[in-house]
Amino acid sequence: MISVVIADDQTMVRQSFRAVLDAQADMRVVGEAADGTAAVELCAELEPDVVLMDVRMPELDGLEATRRIVAGRQKIRVLILTTFDIDEYVFGGLRAGASGFLLKDAPLDDLVTAVRVVAAGNALFAPTITKRLIGEFVRTNASAHAGRSRLAELTARETDVLRLVARGLSNAEIAEALVIAEQTAKSHVSRVFAKLGVRDRAQAVMVAYEVGLIVPGNTT
Repeated sequence: MISVVIADDQTMVRQSFRAVLDAQADMRVVGEAADGTAAVELCAELEPDVVLMDVRMPELDGLEATRRIVAGRQKIRVLILTTFDIDEYVFGGLRAGASGFLLKDAPLDDLVTAVRVVAAGNALFAPTITKRLIGEFVRTNASAHAGRSRLAELTARETDVLRLVARGLSNAEIAEALVIAEQTAKSHVSRVFAKLGVRDRAQAVMVAYEVGLIVPGNTT
């Protein structure tokens, strides 16, 4: 059973999300928070699997709340709800430890899928928004070469794996691309995460863009 906390300052939004998620056989909403501070306190108490986190909330914004929630807690995954007009929140959310992003106007079916994806430990990127925003943010705000030392501990194969993770490939797809067993691909991914000090695919994507391993707009 996937336990979920919903953090949003709009009561109708919380109730809508709760109705949809509680209707799923494998999900249960265990709490709601109307501001960032309450979200942090609730997560410390309940330790849910997934937190649906609005960005703009009173007292404590969603990014800082995310940072405090995931600090020292490997179990909790945060899915940030965002919109097109706040590009900087995407990269900030990744830095804070979010595992994915979903547009607030996405269909409710997408929300259900997103919760399952994030709960399973995978990254969830709204395809029309996140990679474009990460790429643009890195292009204008980060030095691609400054962080190259972060890749120094990776082997050549692990660097290839990181590149494929950043392009959105699953473990099975990585295995196919590199002609290796899926379990081997999974082991490579785990070692990459450990060496980079990241908790999941979302943060690995951030590192790949930040150090210039993936060039924005280049899909080859």
